[in-house]
Parts: sequence; structure tokens; C-alpha cells
Amino acid sequence: MNLFSDIRALVIDALAQMEQAGELPAGLETSAVTVEPPRDAAHGDMATNAAMVLAKPAGKKPREIAEALAARLAADPRITAADVAGPGFLNLRLAPGQWQGVVRAALAGGAEFGRSVMGEGTKINVEFVSANPTGPMHVGHTRGAVFGDALAALLDFAGYDVTREYYINDGGAQVDVLARSAYERYREANGLEPEIREGLYPGDYLIPVGEALKAKYGASLLDKPESDWLEEVRDFATAAMMEMIREDLALLNVHMDVFSSEKALYGTGRIEAAIDRLRAAGLIYEGVLEPPKGKTPEDWEPREQTLFRSSAHGDDVDRPVKKSDGAWTYFAPDIAYHWDKIDRGFDQLIDVFGADHGGYVKRMTAAVSALSNGRVPLDVKLIQLVKLFKNGEPFKMSKRAGTFVTLRDVVEQAGADVTRFHMLTRKNDAALDFDFDKVLEQSKDNPVWYVQYASARINSVLKKAAETGVAVDDATLGDADLTLLAHPAELAMAQKVAEWPRIVEIAARAHEPHRIAFYLYDIASELHSLWNRGNDELSLRFVQDGDPAATSAKIALARSVGVVISAGLAILGVTPAKEMR
Repeated sequence: MNLFSDIRALVIDALAQMEQAGELPAGLETSAVTVEPPRDAAHGDMATNAAMVLAKPAGKKPREIAEALAARLAADPRITAADVAGPGFLNLRLAPGQWQGVVRAALAGGAEFGRSVMGEGTKINVEFVSANPTGPMHVGHTRGAVFGDALAALLDFAGYDVTREYYINDGGAQVDVLARSAYERYREANGLEPEIREGLYPGDYLIPVGEALKAKYGASLLDKPESDWLEEVRDFATAAMMEMIREDLALLNVHMDVFSSEKALYGTGRIEAAIDRLRAAGLIYEGVLEPPKGKTPEDWEPREQTLFRSSAHGDDVDRPVKKSDGAWTYFAPDIAYHWDKIDRGFDQLIDVFGADHGGYVKRMTAAVSALSNGRVPLDVKLIQLVKLFKNGEPFKMSKRAGTFVTLRDVVEQAGADVTRFHMLTRKNDAALDFDFDKVLEQSKDNPVWYVQYASARINSVLKKAAETGVAVDDATLGDADLTLLAHPAELAMAQKVAEWPRIVEIAARAHEPHRIAFYLYDIASELHSLWNRGNDELSLRFVQDGDPAATSAKIALARSVGVVISAGLAILGVTPAKEMR
């Protein structure tokens, strides 16, 4: 049940009646007509912009359309008032039975309440994390992992066919550096002094890799030239790093459906095939790029390169895919990888990148547009930095990692649930502060605790009602006399429950899972407010001594809030609290 969609359908039907009656011209486009909560709750329960968006194509004044529309809507039993405001906005008030019906629908739907069919089974690929397999994941990867996983869960809840994918960057020079770093730890395991020279990875996490190499090879690699051991050590170390990354992701309850390898693209003809596809479209040519901005002519050596005409698909400049020496650029295998995703039949692609990849967005979007002839959209979500604090001071580096705070450091100190929720309390493209003290404090200012406290309070009141002999299973509560929920505060609580299906669709359409976290905080606030009002107004208490009918109705309301909090937390990957310690 999506009450906002139901009322919008009522508005669209009323507009159709106005067309038939000659009050509006036939064939008006109504896709821009919305029904949503008004900015000021005092103005009504819902508001529609119908008159405003139809005035110009209809050749009428907005207020004239609004007044005629209001008269038709007011005749419907679901609407108790339809008031024209300002130049033509239409504010609606709904009969209490509509909000009471939402409570019943939430109880009937349970975990499925709010689930949408908006996606219509559209196949969508969400590629996220994709950290270089050169060490443990850091706190920036943590935010990207949480965002990508929550976005995938949100899209699934909205009716999309979602694949979570990790692209292993195992084809570049960084894995050769990994191999050389691991080899030094292998020498160390054999009793030699490691030479961790500049440019190698210094973290202690490679010590076990060196020991594992010794266990497999003994001392047999010590006297061999790099050309003899590099590939074998590289593959061994990369596999060890990916196992570590999988373990780190599991700490956050993140599990990928697919792991794709960059290395697997080389030597298979796939990169060549992708470039040839672009060449056939007239988008590959030999040319010389303009000097980069900020370079003086003395610093610039013009060289002919193989270029992708990405400017034909919205990029600022064309991009090289092959260097003058004949080697592929980093961009070339990325083109082939995205073509592979298109070839696998995905209808939409989402890439989750760190903020430092902002310059890559236009070229990658252009490549996907060119490869799919504009059929497959690519949305690149950039994840801004996380600043860590503890005791009011920046959190120090991890010795194990060598240069950064790891995902494991964060989860071990804050817990997976707290980490996941807090990583979604800001929009992905806004910087986020993660203060270990504040994310664990018990206060309204801590959204994680505040939402979990609401969940615990609902469980406690269900338990208390059960102790008085009131049945608290959803089926029985769904049969309660919900007309007893008549107080404005109770109806406001039900209205917030009614927003859940709408929020799901808005968040999914915008690819913004943080909206779910914001909604959960808002509905928790409503629950706490109603709870606190019960301290002064006995009639608002959820358990009404000596009145099982009223108790059942109020417990049904509390349980409906619990339904949406549980569903929202499931999307965020957070376990609801049954009680607070």
C-alpha cells in the first residue's frame, strides 16, 4: 500500500473527469503531477501541484484549475477538505480512516510493507569497493562498502534485479609493487633483513604472506632473479590480499555476488574487441592532445596516441586509450570491463568511486554511452572522505596497515551496526566525521542510538501489553478497532508510517540510501515524542489499564512503526535492537 500513490491516482482520475467535462483540454501530460506532504504540516496532510504544472499547457490560470479540482476531490469520501493555497497549490486533508488503514496495511505486509515494483525487474549492476588488492581496506573503503551495499539493498526493495560486483584491479603496476613487498617479507621469514625501500608497502599485514610463501617455497626463491619469481609471488600475494578483503567485508556483512578481474581482460582480446567496437562507430582515431592545463610549452612533448572521441558523448576532451609506445592506458581495460557488463545484459550500471576519481566520471560515462549506443545509463556515485576522531583528536594511523586506519580498526571499536548506520548519516558526496565517542553515546544527537532506542521501546511495550493479556501478534493486532486511534498525535504517527513506501521509491530513484537513514531518524523522533506525551496525557499511553480494545489499537500503531524501522534498518544492513543495555 502506498497511500501517496493512491491519492495521486485519485487526482489524475479527477483531472481526466475535468477533461471529459470540457473543463480542461484533452491530452494533457500529467507525469509531472505530484502528491506529497506539504512543507508545513499545518496546511494539510498532502499537497498537489497539479494546477501549477497544468496551467500553461491548459491555457488557464492555476487557481481556476485548482478550484475546479478541489471541488471534485472534496466529493471523494477519502478527502475531508481540499483547500486552494497561494497561486494554485491544493492542500488536502484525509479522513482518519485512511491513516488507520495504513497501520493495518503495515501489519499485514510485515517486512514486505513498502516494497515497490518500481524497478520492474530491471537488471542493475552496482559495482562498489573495488579496492586495489594490495592491503587491508581503509576507512574510505568502509564508507564506500556500506553505501554500495545499502544502495543495492534499497534497489532490490524497490523491485530491481540487483547484482553486487567487485572489480579486482589486479592488472596494473600496483600488484607488481605488492609482489616485491611480499618478497621482502618472504626474505624476512627466511631470516634475512627485509629491504622495505621507498615505494613498497610497509604494513605488517604482509608478514603472514611472507611466512606463507616460505611454507610453500622454502628458500628456493631467494637466489632467483625477479623475472623468475615476480609473477608467481604476485598471484600468491594478490590471492592472499583478496582473502583479507573478503574477510574485512564480511565484518560489515557485505557479500559480493561477482568478483571480476582486470587481469583476466589481458591477453584475451577483450580489450581489443571493445576498442574495435568504438572504432567501428568512428570514435577511435590517432591524434595529439592539447597540453594539459597549467603546463608550459617547454613541459609538453606532443605525442601521437590512439584516442577515444569521448567528447562526442559529453566529455570535456578526448581520452587516450593507447600510449605512443603501444601499451594500453588504464582507461582501456576499464572500457572493456564496462562493455562486459553491458554484454552481460545489465540495463543500468552504477559505479561507486572514491572522491579522488572525480575526473574519471565523464570519460567513463561517455564510454558506456558509446558502447551501448546510449541505451545503458551509468550513474557514478562519488564517496567523500571520512574524518576519524577519538577523544576529540584525529584518530591515529594503524601500524598494521602502515599508512592508514583500516576497516577492521573501525568495526572492532564501533561495531558493524553502528559503523554501517553512521556511514549513511550524510549524503555520499558530503564529507563525514566519524567520532568514536559520539557514535557510541546515548543521546538524541546520535541517530544510531536514537533509532535503536525507538526499536527497543516498541519491543518493551509489546512485552508489557502481552503481560496484561493482550495478544500482540500482527494478525490479531490487524483486527483491532483502529478507529480508536483518533488523537492528532496518533494520526501524525500513522502519517509518518504512510510515508515509508514513498520514501523507498524516492531514495531508490535518486540512488540515495542516506534518505532511509534520515527517515528512520524522523519516525523515531515521532515515536519518542508520542511516548513522552503519554507521561502527561494518560490516554496516549500505549498500554491502557483496563481497556484491552484501546491497548490493542495503540499497540498496533507501535508495531506498525516497528515494521518500518525494521525494514529500513534491513536496507541499511543494521540489526534492530530488541533492548537497550
